[in-house]
Amino acid sequence: MISSIMSHLPESGLLIIKFFTSIFALILIIIASKAITIYLRRLLKERVEKGSLDVLLKFTYYTLIGIAFFLFVLPTLGVLPSSLLVAGGIFGFVIGFASQSIVGNLISGIFLIIERPIEIGNQVNIEQNSGIVTDINLISTIIRTYDGLYIRIPNEKVFTNTITNFVANVARRFEYVVGIRYSDDADRAIKIINDVVEENPFVLKNPKPMAFVDNLGDNSVNIFVRMWAPATDWFDAKTTLLWKIKVALQNDGIEIAFPQRTLWFQNELRTGAIKKMGNNEGFNDTENLFDQEKI
Repeated sequence: MISSIMSHLPESGLLIIKFFTSIFALILIIIASKAITIYLRRLLKERVEKGSLDVLLKFTYYTLIGIAFFLFVLPTLGVLPSSLLVAGGIFGFVIGFASQSIVGNLISGIFLIIERPIEIGNQVNIEQNSGIVTDINLISTIIRTYDGLYIRIPNEKVFTNTITNFVANVARRFEYVVGIRYSDDADRAIKIINDVVEENPFVLKNPKPMAFVDNLGDNSVNIFVRMWAPATDWFDAKTTLLWKIKVALQNDGIEIAFPQRTLWFQNELRTGAIKKMGNNEGFNDTENLFDQEKI
């Protein structure tokens, strides 16, 4: 019935109807795209950082409008998408080939925002670059290294490479090996170490810190010390506690061992052996023994 009515309308009337139909379809597309982005915002607002979420939703909104306009609005105006595809095929191929890395980074950025292996403020290591994440965009991730350099890493490399996140877990472990002399009391040293560790405010009570004799080295009795600290305070705890352990042991008369080597010279050994022989045989004059040796 609608087709029969349309067939009796003049050409100008058909154009007007197509125009208003296209406007109506475009309005519906905008409303639907807005509704989808509102739903996505509610779904992701607790999982995605606000700045990244705004960029993601804006991209989604305009992408939906573009696709729907291409598929639904243009046909109502009599423009077939297939004709546009043929006309722009070569141009699209050139642009697509030139921008494939951008598209890869864009898709990787979306997955990074959804999966969230890293967040702004995290201390991470990506592609041998260690530092603090300052921004996560759709195309790239920005890291400020510990020596103050800013590094921009394409999201495709971030997503496909191994990411080490130093603060993703609430706690982080660190360890020491404290070597003391063989003449020192190892049990006493362990008690002193435990006291120092327990007094440190950064060290967690659970998991419980551990200190025990790990092995007997060439020059020292090695005490292995293991403890946990909050990930945010890990560096401060690790860099300050070792010296406090050293001072506490030293104040108690326990010294940190260092490599030593005792040398025995051949002449000293020979002289000592001859003196011992002389004493055993009743000789008081070691010179006579040397003379006997020469004969």
